Amino acid sequence: MTHDLLEEQRRHLARLLEAIQRCAWFLHQSDGKLEWPIDADELESRKKDVDLYETLAAINERFAKLQDSLASAMRHSALLMGEPTDSFLKVLAFFEKQGVIDSMDDWQRCRMVRNMAAHDYATDYRDVAEHFNLLHDLSDMLFQTARKLLELCRTLIKVQPASPDFTDEFERIFA
Repeated sequence: MTHDLLEEQRRHLARLLEAIQRCAWFLHQSDGKLEWPIDADELESRKKDVDLYETLAAINERFAKLQDSLASAMRHSALLMGEPTDSFLKVLAFFEKQGVIDSMDDWQRCRMVRNMAAHDYATDYRDVAEHFNLLHDLSDMLFQTARKLLELCRTLIKVQPASPDFTDEFERIFA
């Protein structure tokens, strides 16, 4: 029975790792549709451009989804590695020591920028442009975190994404 529980937990982590690859690839694809940095004047001049604002909404959503998926996988993999998971700060500290994240501060910055969009309905185009430019700049950190987490899970606990469906696309992010 214990063996089945452990295997189920590994399968769950494998599904989370696959979700990370998928989230990263979709964020990268949406991000690639725009010219960076975004300019406030352009946003204002295109304020009724549905395609532009749907892409921005997708970037916002996919950034949040990637960070949430990474957080879930980090907590779950730390549990499988026998590390304390009672506080996410302990989980972050562990992954900082492992080199998966460069710093806990960077992770918290991502969280803050992402949360600002969820609670701030800015109408000042300078604020909107700044928000999306920050998401764009921080996306690479999330991509690198995803790559390092997948590698750590593969080497330390022998868990890989549940399917290879997004593996090639995920790797192309770094090409």
